[in-house]
Amino acid sequence: MSIPRPEYPRPQFQRDSWLNLNGEWNFSFDDSDVGRKSEWFQNPQFDERIIVPYAFQSKMSGINKREFHDIVWYSKEFMLPDEMKDKRIILHFGAVDYASEVWVNGRLCTTHEGGHVPFSVDITQLLDRKVNLIVVRVQDYSKDLSIPRGKQYWKPNSESIFYTGTTGIWQTVWLEALSDTYIEKIWITPDLDQRCVTVEYEIKDQCSDIILESNVRLAGRTVSKNRVNVLGNRGKFLISLDNRYLHYDDIVWYDDIVWSPENPVLFDINMKLLKADFVVDNVDSYFGLRKISIQNGKFMLNNKPYYQKMLLDQGYWEDSLLTAPTDADFIKDIELCKRMGFNGVRKHQKIEDPRFLYWADKMGFLVWGEIANSFAYSRQYAQRMTCEWLEMLNRDYNHPCIVAWTPINESWGVPNILNNRNEQAHSASLYWLTKSIDQTRPVISNDGWEHTKSDILTIHDYEHKGEVLRTRYSTIDSILKADNADRGVFAEGWFYEDQPIIISEFGGISYKKSDWSGWGYSSASSDEDFAKRYHEVVSALLESKNIQGFVYTQITDVEQEINGLLTYRREPKIDPDIIKMINEGKWKP
Repeated sequence: MSIPRPEYPRPQFQRDSWLNLNGEWNFSFDDSDVGRKSEWFQNPQFDERIIVPYAFQSKMSGINKREFHDIVWYSKEFMLPDEMKDKRIILHFGAVDYASEVWVNGRLCTTHEGGHVPFSVDITQLLDRKVNLIVVRVQDYSKDLSIPRGKQYWKPNSESIFYTGTTGIWQTVWLEALSDTYIEKIWITPDLDQRCVTVEYEIKDQCSDIILESNVRLAGRTVSKNRVNVLGNRGKFLISLDNRYLHYDDIVWYDDIVWSPENPVLFDINMKLLKADFVVDNVDSYFGLRKISIQNGKFMLNNKPYYQKMLLDQGYWEDSLLTAPTDADFIKDIELCKRMGFNGVRKHQKIEDPRFLYWADKMGFLVWGEIANSFAYSRQYAQRMTCEWLEMLNRDYNHPCIVAWTPINESWGVPNILNNRNEQAHSASLYWLTKSIDQTRPVISNDGWEHTKSDILTIHDYEHKGEVLRTRYSTIDSILKADNADRGVFAEGWFYEDQPIIISEFGGISYKKSDWSGWGYSSASSDEDFAKRYHEVVSALLESKNIQGFVYTQITDVEQEINGLLTYRREPKIDPDIIKMINEGKWKP
């Protein structure tokens, strides 16, 4: 049997020596919570099989049970390949929802909380057998509204805007072989104006006489080499990308060097750790040279005003839920979006798989990074949310495709933010916390309404009449007085500061073109009717001089929501060229 999702799971930080642990695992439900007491981690006798990395609620897992089972166990035996022996072995989990405990050969090695972000553990000292055993206990909280859960519903059956839940392992599990000294993390920060990037690095178990060597290549040609004497566990250096220092006369500044959706140029960077000219670590990565800024109330890409035409993307698939069936499914989604004239997506209530971000980087596709929110505010929620948000920023900082961060959506988790000072402080603190990590991207404090501190004013508006939208978005004053969904655009005490205005959810026109039945915010009866309705809402926004972008709801149908431009199986509902012409203002009903 072939390994599902066999591709390298961390494409921005890649090494050669690794082992994919996806595929068949032993599996068991533990509804009575007896596994710990019975020490299932010592000699597991599980009664089912599951295909990792697909959650048991999905068809592709081989189990396909939709009822709640909040405690589940996994086990798998493995043997290290010869080339990985006598190395430091790191066990990686791409994402496990929600709280994990991991044993290797009967000994607890790590715990982790957070359902959408990766975690790792050094298991070298636990590998004392020829055949080794991993056991994982996962506890979900299907009905707890204070955990970051996103669109996963807390009731048995999906309804309204909520979908089937995900419990357990839903991204790749893998092993990595390292030397005792290795590169633990790099942050790559582009500076378009100075035509350079800054590389920050962290070294694990740094020893003396270590050199960090970097080699930057563009289209297969070396454009920069650097050597740095590593004097501690962290440091940084600058790489110039100015034409005057590239030594290639045929490289044109913007055409060949600067990243955008229309021109997704990526630089490859290889980083080696050397001791006495012996390579102790070797990492391949890449970066894009681009700039996101806001100037005089305008959203700018590479110092030019840029209109974002985006889709809301829930990141669900019919047979595999939050996990893409294959890597090719990410490519297909991006290709279809671009074919319809969109330049990006707002990933909605989900921290997406790094493989999607990799393809967005390569294919030229903008992404708003968003976390799965909770629904109830508490001190425990604030801690959980903050920890997972920081892990997301740390994982995804280097992706050029990400052009905005969205920590909160529609006051989820902060339901009383309009006038509750604690909840307002939480929202504003996430803005400033994000800025303390990343000064290169705008932050949207509370997407849709009741903003606190925010770089972009985003509004959700499902009005389906074009004349109403034209009037509403004709002036800044009328925009600020709008009361969509009975929510104002700012929380009390917060005011408009000339931010760019983007309609970050709208449309949602339902059109049944598959076996799935459901709802939308308005409905179409034929291909022609759908095109007219889509033109009605899109043209109204394109005509407004005050709107600088939009996010249409949504790319695909998802379960009972049939308001996608594509069906749940990614089939276009109408000719994609018509959607593109409408997006470009070139189609009339």
